Amino acid sequence: MRVDWELQCIAFLNQQPDPPDAAHGLPHLRRVVASAKQIGRAEGATLGVVVPAAWLHDCVALPKDHPDRRLASRAAADRATAFLREAAYPSQHLDAIHHAIEAHSFSAGIAPRTLEAQVVQDADRLDALGAIGIARTLAVGTALGRPLYATTDPFCEHRLPEDHAYTLDHFYTKLLILADTMQKATGRAEAERRTAFLRAFLEQLQSELAG
Repeated sequence: MRVDWELQCIAFLNQQPDPPDAAHGLPHLRRVVASAKQIGRAEGATLGVVVPAAWLHDCVALPKDHPDRRLASRAAADRATAFLREAAYPSQHLDAIHHAIEAHSFSAGIAPRTLEAQVVQDADRLDALGAIGIARTLAVGTALGRPLYATTDPFCEHRLPEDHAYTLDHFYTKLLILADTMQKATGRAEAERRTAFLRAFLEQLQSELAG
């Protein structure tokens, strides 16, 4: 009987602690998996690595302001591969899955060394862009109790962005530069399209705040 590994991953995730905010729950994982499959097929990646890594990349998720946030992807990689090993997932893929999960994180700063890790990183970063990226950014900022913007300079025109203090600043510290970090052409094209939407949102918001 063929094992449905995606259902196994979902069942495992349902046993883990709740994510720290609404931006990192199962809907996020479903979107990342869908993007990872699309990019992986287009780029010729091994889906036996890409798909479980995409499902499990946030199986350890810490709040954005947690002091150990940059270590979360390594903890997730350890937990995911321990689960897959115990579940008898094909062992030849486990090291590659571990690396893909560990390298997906922006805050960890780990360069993806394999095609599969590049695909998973691109898929996760796509979900920080476009309309869903805006929604997720607002959800995280709300969960952390941060003001939406700095009233004296909302768009960081005369100051350095401080995304630990203001939600809108996260556009300038991370979101607007993500397209330049994309690893594969398939992901980069979509990232550029979604980044254009972010810029249009900021322009509209600036117009509205100007009164």
